[in-house]
Amino acid sequence: MDAPSRLARRLGTFDAVVIGLGSMVGAGIFAALSPAAHYAGSALLIGLGLAGAVAYCNATSSARLAALYPESGGTYVYGRRRLGDVWGYLAGAAFVVGKLASCAAMALTFAHYAAPSIARPLAVGAVVALTAVNLAGIDKTAGLTRAIVALVLAALAVFVVVALAGGTVDGSHLSDTHGGVLGALRSGGILFFAFAGYARIATLGEEVAAPERTIPRAIALALGLTVAVYALVAVAALLAASPALLASTQAPLRAVVRSGSLDGFAPVVQVGAAVASLGVLLSLLAGVSRTVFAMAANRHLPHSLSAVHERRRIPHRAELLVGAVVVVIASLADIRNAIGFSSFCVLFYYAVANASALTLRRRLLVPAAGAVGCVVLAFTLPLTSIAVGAATIAAAALLYPLTRR
Repeated sequence: MDAPSRLARRLGTFDAVVIGLGSMVGAGIFAALSPAAHYAGSALLIGLGLAGAVAYCNATSSARLAALYPESGGTYVYGRRRLGDVWGYLAGAAFVVGKLASCAAMALTFAHYAAPSIARPLAVGAVVALTAVNLAGIDKTAGLTRAIVALVLAALAVFVVVALAGGTVDGSHLSDTHGGVLGALRSGGILFFAFAGYARIATLGEEVAAPERTIPRAIALALGLTVAVYALVAVAALLAASPALLASTQAPLRAVVRSGSLDGFAPVVQVGAAVASLGVLLSLLAGVSRTVFAMAANRHLPHSLSAVHERRRIPHRAELLVGAVVVVIASLADIRNAIGFSSFCVLFYYAVANASALTLRRRLLVPAAGAVGCVVLAFTLPLTSIAVGAATIAAAALLYPLTRR
């Protein structure tokens, strides 16, 4: 039987996998590929492998913990239950702040692909519209995400064919590396931003049917499919264009298509990128609001944010607050800075998840490797991202005593 839930359990395995795919497919390929190429050149493929390996460890730890604690909040819940209240609070704070930056990055990615000349207002409009979808209920979120994932996968398939058939394929691009070991690690930290979507499945723990079976299965399927898609698209992009071209634009896949003889397909990639970014943004807004809801229920945030809509059984006040904050950030933020900062905060969040899994005292190799991988990737990010992320977590630690009064 399903565990008791404050929210409606309406998501099966298929919908949970789709939400995970909607959170991941798009973010790395359409946003993080450019800064990764800037720091590592074609060695971003090594970074992609590192990010995928760390994500696998994190996913395994998260799945084990989610089966034990099928509640909204993800690592915020696991840290509190396994390590103590303060660690759960810090993980939750890092996740909320980091993912608010991710939401802004995805809104801006959508706008830069769709209509760069009006990027800011278009990004704000997207946040408002998708917040309204989430307020309609989690089943509406899952339904729209299914349509988005289908369109995105079709657009990426077109991109791979066009990139390889456009007459610009050059194997020497794969040897165009720079930045050394640090560059590869830094690209891994940036590309990790793309793999964090499986957390959305865990943070929706109170809306998943049979969570002890559904969550681990959905996380593994969503992550495996995403790694395969990312690897195929990244290799095709690097064969068809130099790392310098990828690094020079905020819309790298569109630039690859336009550089070849089949540039007439650029609108297909442009539409796919815009739709993919919307899919990620939709699931991010849902996931962040659930963590805000869980933290508010434990009074780590204002308790009024734990309100549940009487008919739709969703955390409507948390949804509205998250949407409003993302609107402000999207009006002011820069995509590349938002990605690095978000990666640092989310890597801290998963370090806490792996540390929580270590307390289960069995099958310790994977969570130990995940914890080490999170720390290494976090502290090889650009110095600005490290400094701002560490300062944010330190500020949250200083505020912790106030939440206990």
